[in-house]
Amino acid sequence: MAPFKAGFISVLGRPNVGKSTLFNSILGEKIAIVSEKPQTTRNRILGIRNIKNGQLIFVDTPGIHPGKSTLNQRMVSTAIESGKDADVLLFLIDASAPVVEEDRQMVGSLRGSKGISFLVINKIDLVRKASLLPIMDQYQRLHPFERIIPVSALTGEGVSLLLEEILKLLPESPAYYPEDMITDQTERFIVAEIIREKVIQHSYQEIPFSTAVTIESFEERPEKGLVVIKATIHVERDSQKKIVIGKGGHKLKKIGETARKEIEAFSNRKVFLELWVNVEKNWTRDPRALDRLGYAVHRL
Repeated sequence: MAPFKAGFISVLGRPNVGKSTLFNSILGEKIAIVSEKPQTTRNRILGIRNIKNGQLIFVDTPGIHPGKSTLNQRMVSTAIESGKDADVLLFLIDASAPVVEEDRQMVGSLRGSKGISFLVINKIDLVRKASLLPIMDQYQRLHPFERIIPVSALTGEGVSLLLEEILKLLPESPAYYPEDMITDQTERFIVAEIIREKVIQHSYQEIPFSTAVTIESFEERPEKGLVVIKATIHVERDSQKKIVIGKGGHKLKKIGETARKEIEAFSNRKVFLELWVNVEKNWTRDPRALDRLGYAVHRL
């Protein structure tokens, strides 16, 4: 009988290479929010995939990128710190837009980690297979990756092989988490992230990077099969507040409607959602505000 294995797998890479899409695909549930806009993931998000003879614990991380704000610096620190104690590191790149020189410094950060490193070439559904060989060669020169796995997080191609290869290299260990647990994040956290995703989807280009969401109250009313949620959308400037609210409150209403529907699907309950918009000037550069809004640096 094969031994049981368990371990932590950190998912690293530049913004927009598909880390959260791969994370959700592996889990079979939408735990991390997804957007075409970069720097959508800000926190370390843990997801658990139980398979035969193994428990794979994936850690989705913010995109590693240069940034001057305190928020950006904390996001990058969270990503790098999350990789230091992982058993396996998945360094994701975009097959349709590899940027070897920009990735050179990021790949260098893997050297301070104890984990076994994989190069995962994502979005292979967008390119010809023949174009993958030169990409593999270029990145193998940057770092001696233990495995190179091409995948499409969108279609699922290559994902089963990726899981098989990870399991081979994990240590023998009992499960860390109960079999029915899929993430360590609270329902309140996931609800806040769903709301933030809808702000990103329905707002202009400058809004997403200046938006945070906090849950002010989360009241369950089981006798009615209902949960009443009150949340605040934080922005940095009055002009951003006007954009989020929209003319006659139309934009905020749309954000609330789409968020409510997704929260209901996630929680299998009726939801009453009430949203406010609050201006908190320069919160992305204020360490105390970042702590209060949930953006402290985390390791595994």
